[in-house]
Amino acid sequence: MSSVKKKVVKKADTKEAPTKEAVVVQKREPEYKYWLGMLIAIAFAIYTRFTLISHPNKVVFDEVHFGKFASYYLERTYFFDLHPPFAKLLIAFMGWLVGYDGKFKFENINDDYITNNVPYVAYRVLSAIQGVVTIPVMFQTMKTLGYSVDASLFSSLIVCFDNAHIIDSRLILLDATLNLSVALTMFCYAKFSTYRLKPFTSKWWIWLTLTGVSLSCVISTKYVGVLTYVTIGIAVLHELWFWLDYKKGLTLYDFSKHFMARFFSLIIFPFIIYLFWFYVHFSVLNKSGPGDTFMSAEFQDSLVESPLARDSKIVNYFDIITIKHKETEAFLHSHLDKYPLRYEDGRISSNTQQVTAIKGNETEIYDDVNSQWEIIPIKSEYTNEMAIFTNDIIRLRHVGTKGYLLSHDVASPLKSTNEEFTITYDEELYSKAFNESLFRIRYAAPGASNQNKRKAVTTKQIPLRIIHVDTVVSMWTHDDELLPEWGHGHQEVSGNKKIKESSNVWYFDKIINLSETDPRNKYVPKQVKPMPFLKKWWELQFLMFHHNNKLTSSHPFASQPDAWPLALSGVSFWNDNVNKRQIYFTGNVVGFWLEVCFLAVFCGLILADQISRRRNVLLMNDKARSRLYNTLGFFFIGWCAHYFPFFLMGRQKFLHHYLPAHLIAALFSGGLLEFVCTNNRIDGVPGIDRKKLTFLTTVFTLGLVAFFFWFKPISYGDVPLAPSEVRQRQILDMKLHYAK
Repeated sequence: MSSVKKKVVKKADTKEAPTKEAVVVQKREPEYKYWLGMLIAIAFAIYTRFTLISHPNKVVFDEVHFGKFASYYLERTYFFDLHPPFAKLLIAFMGWLVGYDGKFKFENINDDYITNNVPYVAYRVLSAIQGVVTIPVMFQTMKTLGYSVDASLFSSLIVCFDNAHIIDSRLILLDATLNLSVALTMFCYAKFSTYRLKPFTSKWWIWLTLTGVSLSCVISTKYVGVLTYVTIGIAVLHELWFWLDYKKGLTLYDFSKHFMARFFSLIIFPFIIYLFWFYVHFSVLNKSGPGDTFMSAEFQDSLVESPLARDSKIVNYFDIITIKHKETEAFLHSHLDKYPLRYEDGRISSNTQQVTAIKGNETEIYDDVNSQWEIIPIKSEYTNEMAIFTNDIIRLRHVGTKGYLLSHDVASPLKSTNEEFTITYDEELYSKAFNESLFRIRYAAPGASNQNKRKAVTTKQIPLRIIHVDTVVSMWTHDDELLPEWGHGHQEVSGNKKIKESSNVWYFDKIINLSETDPRNKYVPKQVKPMPFLKKWWELQFLMFHHNNKLTSSHPFASQPDAWPLALSGVSFWNDNVNKRQIYFTGNVVGFWLEVCFLAVFCGLILADQISRRRNVLLMNDKARSRLYNTLGFFFIGWCAHYFPFFLMGRQKFLHHYLPAHLIAALFSGGLLEFVCTNNRIDGVPGIDRKKLTFLTTVFTLGLVAFFFWFKPISYGDVPLAPSEVRQRQILDMKLHYAK
């Protein structure tokens, strides 16, 4: 090996003058080319994000959540969500700018925006603007790190023409804000790195501080933003390790200044901004609302009563009420029809009166005696002037048929592990049927200590679990599967043995027989009691993490991280059964697969370099190794930090969780493409083979554009496709509508 070493060193030491052509190759490209390249990328981004942005004019996928939250902000009624408030406040701010009042609540996918006078285009424009801005930010990141126009353009176009990024940038969602914040973080830290050797200068402080601001935007949008913190944290630790070396000439005092500058700018300052958005959140949402029931009584007392609270009444014995399920918003109902003696699967039922849950117009339901229930006490001394409290035992008399709600040890129609609910007409005291018609009402507010709390029951506000005393099951309904024709397509009502599940919660909705002279009709405003901001914030943080960890149920479009890098599957966002149109969320397969190839090539290059150096064979020059390990290594670590942690998460996971990693991989891909088109050998003339780089950039970009247009009808949902055309696009593990 010594001869090899001598040979390599000799070639490396050769003082050959570079040719004129080589000098031209190494020269930095003129500034106008960068501007031209960035303008091209921006033009494509505007086209892909703004084309047909008003279509569809109906609620799409998670717009039901984030549009609804914007409406709550505009009405200032408190709601609960798992995500921090920054991006949601931006959406609400856009609604405020256009003068929207927030009356529409985005209840269901396919609800019509036009008939409800919703400024949905303004909301979507906010996402589109952020999606467009992301592209030049990526371009400038690559330029800042010294990459060519071709590499900068290629990186930005991977995201520009990615179908998943496009869809997320055209709808009322949080992902456009998240992805832009991640891109800004990478850009600001790249700019900061260019001033590394000029510490504590004004520009050094500006870009360090802006990195912290960008990080605060990431973590204030979604908590997965902590992965961006990990990325920057690793880079900062590497840099501090560099400065700790005594050869750099820093005293420990100087080093501590570097440490404290980064600690304040990247942790303390971003945390203050993060808290600020929660302060705004609590300040805006000062009225009682749908999120009250998640919070403590002290928190609720800090809110001004909403119109919902004004309509809330104390419930007394012998009141006739409607009972509403919190999750599905269906009303408890019964009618004279019976369960069939034998179900389709051969199981036997009690063949007694059906108890179901129904949805519909509230006024019609309030007038329907089959959806009305009278609260009957179990003790004769109770009167209609006595209020009901949680933990009381009651009977529920069905007004329409005069029977009593009952549950017993018979399997329910759709859930064989649950108990059947039915109606009994047995009035005999302490008979078997009497005992089976007793229900205890439990307070269902979050917290282990609340279930035994004795609290006066009010309509609309007090969440309840209705527990069957005899068999200890909780009354439950669901809308994922409806009863067949014999059950009129209603929701099944059954007894759930898992009594603490959040889906078991009901409300006493409205008192039907409340007279005008009843003193309960007189509204007495409650006294608002202040609660310290940090105490509110801490309570909300605990609940957000608690409920986030509970998102473990299966979902038909959930996917595991191993399927993401190759875009193997996606999510059905919207479908139009009349015109056979659909929006299916998936990535640009060409771009996704190219990124995986580049990531694999990088791992191969690192392995080859390490093995060759173990044998003292020096192949790459120092500049190339710095590019490979430092710049590209930073992007690679960023991709790993945004991808691999999802393998450890037990919650539901979807393809959109991969988009920040995809964005960083796009930066990485442009950099590695230039690297492989550069003469990196220790014995060669350094320089980029621009013809090769331009050719590969053009070929790969044409592939991106071709897939984008091929899949465009399903990304925009504007063109109905024939079943044969749908099947052509049903590649990998995608499950598209209208393929038959």
